[in-house]
Amino acid sequence: MTNVLLGYQPLFDLFLLHLGMAYSQWLVLRAGVFSLATVGLAAVGAYTGGILVVTLGFPAPVALLAAALAGGIVALGLSVPLARLRGVYQAIATVAFIQIVLSLNIYAAGLTGGPQGLNGIPKTVGTLTLLIAGILTVYLMYAIMSSRLGRAFDAIRQNEAVAASLGVSIVRHQTLAFVISGALAGTYGALEAFHSYALAPSQFAFPFLIAVLSYVVLGGRNTIIGPIIGTAILLILPEIARPLAEARMLVYGLLLILVINYLPRGIADTLIERARARRLSARLAKSDTAPTTAARS
Repeated sequence: MTNVLLGYQPLFDLFLLHLGMAYSQWLVLRAGVFSLATVGLAAVGAYTGGILVVTLGFPAPVALLAAALAGGIVALGLSVPLARLRGVYQAIATVAFIQIVLSLNIYAAGLTGGPQGLNGIPKTVGTLTLLIAGILTVYLMYAIMSSRLGRAFDAIRQNEAVAASLGVSIVRHQTLAFVISGALAGTYGALEAFHSYALAPSQFAFPFLIAVLSYVVLGGRNTIIGPIIGTAILLILPEIARPLAEARMLVYGLLLILVINYLPRGIADTLIERARARRLSARLAKSDTAPTTAARS
């Protein structure tokens, strides 16, 4: 039994790392920003943490804080042009940002190691650290969405004009969401660097972008549990069906098409809405039968 659990420990670690990335993506979408920059911001955090530890000899906790700060600062700078864009244009701009970061990681060989990547990073992050980070991330998302800030995010996502009429600053709140998302992505990028010994530019390329976006779309964009469900399904599925492991991107693409067509709100959101509808219909049925019973008596 112990050997079985140890065999699945790397998969659990990967789940926790990707869950943090999924929540970074989830937060900006929840605030009405059609940004796909999470992967690029994670690369900024990963290389910031790795370079500080390997090249400059910083302790890992300090490098982790610097990575979170770097992700937040880059996100703040990126939010300025994004504030002028809407919808698909935001997505295109952030995909371009990812390509810029990827190119810098490849061609700035003296700093990042170039195509060979950054090697020799001490492994200072294990399962317990990742589990604590995952729990804190879930709590942070819950605290944000339960506050006035979360309600402002929801109002902006549903209708910007109505939110503005209620006194909600669209630019300020979306910038704040983007900065928090960037800091979260930078943190998890550094955690991945400190967990995997090495970094390669290809880790933060287009396939990873598709994976992170799939976690959110598949699980659901409106509930806290959505990214957990989406990440778990998409990481466990190739492990259950081993032949699918090599066709991971194909599986992600097919699942995205199916979910968008038949479960547009995502698995978790759809199940929760159906459960609420059943409870509401049960209450209405009880309220309809109550006057009839009283009249008969």
